[in-house]
Amino acid sequence: MGQLLFNKDKVIEKSLQKAASEEIDHLAWCEERIDELSGKTSLLNPILYLGSIGIGGIASIIDKKYNLGFLAETEKQVSSHLDKHLDELSKYDVKTKKILEQMRLDEHQHEISAKELGATELPKPIKKVMGITSKIMTTLTYKI
Repeated sequence: MGQLLFNKDKVIEKSLQKAASEEIDHLAWCEERIDELSGKTSLLNPILYLGSIGIGGIASIIDKKYNLGFLAETEKQVSSHLDKHLDELSKYDVKTKKILEQMRLDEHQHEISAKELGATELPKPIKKVMGITSKIMTTLTYKI
């Protein structure tokens, strides 16, 4: 959503809208499944959501190619995170597996779309910071 705020390219806008819509679906699926399993979501979710909008907005302001590069790298890291969840998931939890597999497929497609639209490969230090930030966020959401 943040990347859409300052985007001026109509072709990119269509792709970002599709990805944003699918991300909203992912959030809804996860929340529904967590409820079914009598779990709870993190209290940090609203803060992280607002933060992601801000970071996406900044990426969009910087440059459309870096905006797409940020999208591609984010989706790559999310796919990797989902792979870890799938590896740890009980083979008996078929419903969660199907949800995570569809999410991974969507995330991978978002990455491909960003690259096809001209994503710039982000510098390694930025990718590293993104990975560290992601690790901090996921660790905190498990605890809070």
